[in-house]
Amino acid sequence: MAEPFTMNDIPTDECWQLLDSQRFGRLAVAVRGGPDIYPINFLVDGDRVLMKTGAGTKLFQVTLNNAVALEADVVTDTEAWSVVVRGVARVVDSFSEKYELDEKHLDTWLPTSKPVYITIEHTEVSGRRFTRDPNVHIED
Repeated sequence: MAEPFTMNDIPTDECWQLLDSQRFGRLAVAVRGGPDIYPINFLVDGDRVLMKTGAGTKLFQVTLNNAVALEADVVTDTEAWSVVVRGVARVVDSFSEKYELDEKHLDTWLPTSKPVYITIEHTEVSGRRFTRDPNVHIED
């Protein structure tokens, strides 16, 4: 009889491919002893993650504590995966680098002003894939 579910680690190169297939995720930050999570649009740029934001809490928090995590996932009826990038956030302040990043066309879901680029230089990338048979139900 086949297992009703599987859970496997995803190799790092595949984590980057899966992350690159998405444009929406969650940014986790911790400031003053408490965690916060923000929905963001992002783009994989080589071996780093690129996001945009405007003035506000998110920008303030990543400047106070630049240790962040980004998570993206996909869930279907039979499969789910999650990729987490832990790293260091950096506010891009060079005009030449901003101009270069503008060429990458990072679109945001909400049509609001987000003139500030933030890069996340990874220190760790990990992922897990889950599969299940939707017809199998396990009783507690």
